[in-house]
Amino acid sequence: MVVLRGMFILGVTAAVVLPICSGASNSCDLVAPHGTVDAADVQAAINMSLGVQPCTANIAGGVACNVAVVQRVINAALGGTCLSSLGAVYHTVALNWVASASANVAGYNVYRASVSGGPYTQINSVLAMATTYVDAPVPAGGVYYYVVTAVDSSGNESLPSNESQATVPIP
Repeated sequence: MVVLRGMFILGVTAAVVLPICSGASNSCDLVAPHGTVDAADVQAAINMSLGVQPCTANIAGGVACNVAVVQRVINAALGGTCLSSLGAVYHTVALNWVASASANVAGYNVYRASVSGGPYTQINSVLAMATTYVDAPVPAGGVYYYVVTAVDSSGNESLPSNESQATVPIP
């Protein structure tokens, strides 16, 4: 029999994902000729960041003209993508649990639910080999409930651990 005890949430964190602009609405295309990001757009971004011309760039989340905007325009002019705005925020939940004392433990399965007591959905695609797991991305503004099971080398799965709760903020 496989036995697992004790699980707790290490923490909830947030990260920023930058969306990509493309096509005619390219935010890095600052000046004529429009339709492509070129040296004229790079020079305009530099001039805006230096205060030589009014800041009209809407690249870094609102009207801001700084070195980050200049670099984004340079990247776009060199054929890269124009990263704009501050983007969407996604969150992670770090889980940690006490290792099973049972023999032949091959790894662990991690489950998440949006309602206390389940139903739970397995969130790892392969057995977790360590006693930690990071769930990502986790939707903002929710309360999530986690349990872990130990799996032995024969594929037998333990009863679930105690349930742990994580509250993910907005955004």
